[in-house]
Amino acid sequence: MSTAMGALSKSDKNGTLGGPHHELDEKERLNAQMSQATLEGSEEEEDEEDEDKLGKPNLGPRVSIKDQLEKDKDDESLRRWKEQLLGSVDLNSVGESLESEVKILSLSIVSPGRADIVLPLPVELNSKGVWFTLKEGSRYKLRFSFSVSNNIVSGLRYTNTVWKAGLKVDKTKEMLGTFSPQLEPYIYEAPEETTPSGLFARGTYSARTKFLDDDRKCYLEINYSFDIRREWA
Repeated sequence: MSTAMGALSKSDKNGTLGGPHHELDEKERLNAQMSQATLEGSEEEEDEEDEDKLGKPNLGPRVSIKDQLEKDKDDESLRRWKEQLLGSVDLNSVGESLESEVKILSLSIVSPGRADIVLPLPVELNSKGVWFTLKEGSRYKLRFSFSVSNNIVSGLRYTNTVWKAGLKVDKTKEMLGTFSPQLEPYIYEAPEETTPSGLFARGTYSARTKFLDDDRKCYLEINYSFDIRREWA
């Protein structure tokens, strides 16, 4: 999400542009939402085509953590390596599970000199129909925490697609990695980005974020709108 929103700076490569404050009226907002709905269907088809071209990775049969530890148990060095990799896993709760489970616990936007913007999950839109507002030309980064349980999740990643006025302006795919179950949540902090500024950058954006793994299992899909304005909301 943060990476995609940061990439919005591509929509205003020439930097700051002067001009009057630009607002989408209600008719424009509805047109944008209708256009987005049409484009999202095409976008999902493109995603499937891209995945088919790349080919689904051959990960082999799923194996429970208990079976992972039972394999090569007579090899002391390999057993220690597996235990170190798995960390403090409670085998009583995950030992026989084949399916991994990932839960996104929190999402927040961090900007220097300001209190963090904690984004509610599930999404709660404000009275203007947007999830949050960013100030133009401001530095920020996304921070989120997630938990992994039951089994190892391989190739966890998130994708984010952004539209403005019904036109796709950015698409980002970010690989997070492979994670084993643990009691403490994982915390990810994206690189710092700067919001674009100027007349053409300000306005309302629509976006869709997904968290998936190598098996294309989707753990969370978020559809939302956000604003870039002259000032913080």
